[in-house]
Amino acid sequence: MTDAETLGQALVALAQPEDTHSASEWEAAAAAVLRKTRRMSEEDPDSLVWDRLTRTTLDGIGVTPLGTPDLLDRVRTTGRPSRSGAWDIRAHLTASGGADAKVVNEQALVDLDGGVTSLWLHADARTDLQQALQGVLLDLAPIVLDAPSAPQQAARALLTIAADAYVDLHPATNLGVDPLGASLRGVVDPGAQRLTDDLVAVAKLAQELGVLGVVVDATAAHDLGSSDAQELGYSLYAGITYLRVLTEAGLSVVEAARLIEFRYAATDEQFATIAKLRAARRAWARVLELCGVPADATVPQRQHAVTSRPMLSKYDPYVNMLRTTVAAFAAGVGGADSVTVLPFDSPLGRPEGFGRRIARNISHLLIDESHVAQVADPAGGAFAVEKLTDDLAHAGWEELGRLESDGIDAFGPRIEQVVAERERQIALRTRPITGLSEFPHLAETLPARDPDPVSAAVRRYGASFEALRDAPATQRVFLATLGPVAQHTARATFASNLLAAGGIGVDVAGPTTDAADLASKYAGQPVVCLAGSDAAYSEWGAAAAQALREAGAGHVIIAGKPESLGDHPVDDHCAMGVDALAFLTRTREKLA
Repeated sequence: MTDAETLGQALVALAQPEDTHSASEWEAAAAAVLRKTRRMSEEDPDSLVWDRLTRTTLDGIGVTPLGTPDLLDRVRTTGRPSRSGAWDIRAHLTASGGADAKVVNEQALVDLDGGVTSLWLHADARTDLQQALQGVLLDLAPIVLDAPSAPQQAARALLTIAADAYVDLHPATNLGVDPLGASLRGVVDPGAQRLTDDLVAVAKLAQELGVLGVVVDATAAHDLGSSDAQELGYSLYAGITYLRVLTEAGLSVVEAARLIEFRYAATDEQFATIAKLRAARRAWARVLELCGVPADATVPQRQHAVTSRPMLSKYDPYVNMLRTTVAAFAAGVGGADSVTVLPFDSPLGRPEGFGRRIARNISHLLIDESHVAQVADPAGGAFAVEKLTDDLAHAGWEELGRLESDGIDAFGPRIEQVVAERERQIALRTRPITGLSEFPHLAETLPARDPDPVSAAVRRYGASFEALRDAPATQRVFLATLGPVAQHTARATFASNLLAAGGIGVDVAGPTTDAADLASKYAGQPVVCLAGSDAAYSEWGAAAAQALREAGAGHVIIAGKPESLGDHPVDDHCAMGVDALAFLTRTREKLA
């Protein structure tokens, strides 16, 4: 009997009979909570909690609220991490777009001195790599190139720098050719000849030097708005394409596979991120198996996880620290070999020193203080995670089949369908974005940053709300609060937060006693929003609306149900479940 089995039996022996509960008991307890929140009625069966609490992903995969052993019936629990110990902390540097190479070099040296263990360098034909990497010990710090417009030029420049310094590149260095990713991002025109020329030339250079040469950057799909399964399927498609080209150029499948590193996005949906990384390893192992790689040939999938760019918000950017912390945790738990935490101020442009320091310290906190890396596969064996891993692996494999049959040109329209559904959920605020669609700070002053061509090319999830905030409404809404503060504060807070999410400020009436008192505080704003309790609406809401119209209000909104004022008509309403984006757009039109 193993030590783990002995420990397991000891823990079970410590459990008392009252500590054992059935699924029906959990259903009853969960149902009681849902009835209190009116998400279930007294007539609904307790078993309805599974439907009410199961979350459906953008791929149509149901994420169960409670993991149970039966979820793993006929399920393969593979895809476990191969990493042992701490992950490689990889900093991102933008040396493209005319960036000052001296500034990039300063950032690189500060990051390395602060505990970063590798550098991911975005470059182009104008980048002075010699200056950018001045003083960097290339035999100790792996460099991952990302030069989509000039991959051969950047690779040869790095080799020249190493040769001039009389050092060998660190074996985890990656020359970073990824023609499919560059094409998907629109950096270069797609073409079979370019794919072959760049890929083969850089890969053979890498093979000669004993370093990595190819990156399958699945974040190219993620940054366009893809779902997890689409990102996974694209990565398999790109990886297979590269294997085909390289084997046709004379490499064996094993030699080609050992040159490739995969890059995935890590989001603040931690379980989905953990499952995606585990599913990716499982699916890639299956690809290599089908390609004839011998079972005794060790070719694990190398994974580089990057905190998602689209999930970051330009407004209230400090909330991004929370998002990236959760994402980095998920990446580490999911078994990523390297993790890049993007600075919280990335959506604003080129990050500055404070943002870079916080980014690298997030990994240090997780590794050195929280000891997240001490366990090889913390999520392994968790019924819900194992099931989600299996579901994602199958969904990603199906997406691979569509890419193989329909081609890459049909991929974009499928991504657009996912984007439309995500946008719908964001507009309804069922997929809230803290600091943007929820709890916005309308009076904030954003830190100024220089433009960054990398972050500018990303489709952020909250872009529609950011567009409203970029051009704030020139007039304010009169928040017509009915009654004392205790009676109107709930709806007044809801309405003011909703309006702020659209760049609309409010003038609050404050405590009021009747319609005449409320009208006396009105200052001629074209739009008014009534906010009060149901009792206040019933008692004098209609009179308040009428008094405000007579005082000059042209557009009357009620916070709550439109029928709350009886027969008195209102022009619009706002409540939970409203299409916030459509409501805010209509309101801004009336203010204009």
